[in-house]
Amino acid sequence: MSISATDLATITTQLGREPRGVIEVSYRTPDGAPAVIKTTPRLPDGTPFPTLYYLTDPRLTAEASRQESAGVMKEMTARLSTDSDLAAAYRRAHESYLAERDAIESLGTDFTGGGMPDRVKCLHVLIAHSLAKGPGVNPLGDEAVALAAVGHLRGTAIPSDWPRLADGDDT
Repeated sequence: MSISATDLATITTQLGREPRGVIEVSYRTPDGAPAVIKTTPRLPDGTPFPTLYYLTDPRLTAEASRQESAGVMKEMTARLSTDSDLAAAYRRAHESYLAERDAIESLGTDFTGGGMPDRVKCLHVLIAHSLAKGPGVNPLGDEAVALAAVGHLRGTAIPSDWPRLADGDDT
């Protein structure tokens, strides 16, 4: 796995700082921009960094922040306590994330990110995970991506074929 100097320069511009511990670009937007990077479980200075997938595209980070401000995390967390199928699928996403990170380097913890598996703490992590892995791995990340696709991000920052919201409200 490697990353080009051009991608590193783009990601540096996106983040406004030098990225640390980058392994690869795990997702590119339909318009070609790096949008999710995979990072090492430890930063170059040895600091543990459990966030395997990191959102870099400014359009997507702004949308994740907008959703967080709108209370999406609270609503998703509430659903985890009442929907056992959703909770089980979210736990599987957590286990998959942990196994993938541990295959690179174990941090000796079962903390993954985004609040998995018991709550929703960070939509940036969940969106990054879903975009990197594709639909069907992280149900709440998939839902947040579908919410982000509503409007102008579908086909630019999000694939045009990303599954739509269950209620069909994706204009």
